[in-house]
Amino acid sequence: MSRDIQSENILKAWGFLILLALIWGSSFILIKRGLEVFSPGEVGAFRIVSAGLVLLPLSLPRLKSLNKKQVINLIIVGLVGSFIPAFLFAKAQTQLSSSLTGVFNAMTPLFVVIIGAIFFGARITKRNTLGLFIALMGVVVLLTVKEGVGFGAFSEINAYAFYVLLACICYGINLNIIKYRFVELKPVAITAISLLMVLPAALIFLFAATSFSFKIVHVEGALVAAGYVTLLGVLGTAIALILFNIMVKVATPVFASSVTYLIPIVAIMWGLLDGEVLLTGHYIGIVAVILGVWVGNRG
Repeated sequence: MSRDIQSENILKAWGFLILLALIWGSSFILIKRGLEVFSPGEVGAFRIVSAGLVLLPLSLPRLKSLNKKQVINLIIVGLVGSFIPAFLFAKAQTQLSSSLTGVFNAMTPLFVVIIGAIFFGARITKRNTLGLFIALMGVVVLLTVKEGVGFGAFSEINAYAFYVLLACICYGINLNIIKYRFVELKPVAITAISLLMVLPAALIFLFAATSFSFKIVHVEGALVAAGYVTLLGVLGTAIALILFNIMVKVATPVFASSVTYLIPIVAIMWGLLDGEVLLTGHYIGIVAVILGVWVGNRG
């Protein structure tokens, strides 16, 4: 009987892993589709609005039980874990392909280690350092590859990649805050309430500081683009985080973290299907980034 339960949990874990890789790996092509009509600010804000609204049934009932310190930490988590990265990713993809954005996003676990070591007293090992070095070499390669000339000069670096790396730093801060400052709150509650904390700012920005409302009514294709961003917010931010938390319960954290290595593969597949071109140098850089992340987080 116990073997049957174990086998069932393994199947569930793999099912969640594949589903999450598909959802998160598809986020970058959804951002790309949203940017065909909307500005980066509109895409970022509407993504947060979609995710925050769908999680209201989970967030509102939990508000009364929070103390002041928890509220402050949840605001910080909402900002660095969702709000700021949503804008950074959208801005990055105005000049960066969806496939390469997905690869740069794989750096998140290494930034979790770095931020933890610098600000939270976590230990950084030789393996972490080696993995970071390998991954950074891959990033340098990806930044300097130029079509027609192989590897470009440093003066030709695509600076928009730094928006993605900054988003990864935000994720690193976010995950360390959750790890070290939240003991009593469950991950699903943290996700839902933190999104609620930044929902008013996203709503005000979206409808008071952008032309989102005008575009929805008057611009051709706006409703379709809004549908893509809604999928991004509801599936890629809200539902996916809940699925991830469930997967952690039926599997191990190490197994759950392996979704990091599958996301770039899905992102690359979507990019190639959408006509994006990857050169030999890109593939070298991609392998280096994924290898570095694997080495840095192994064990």
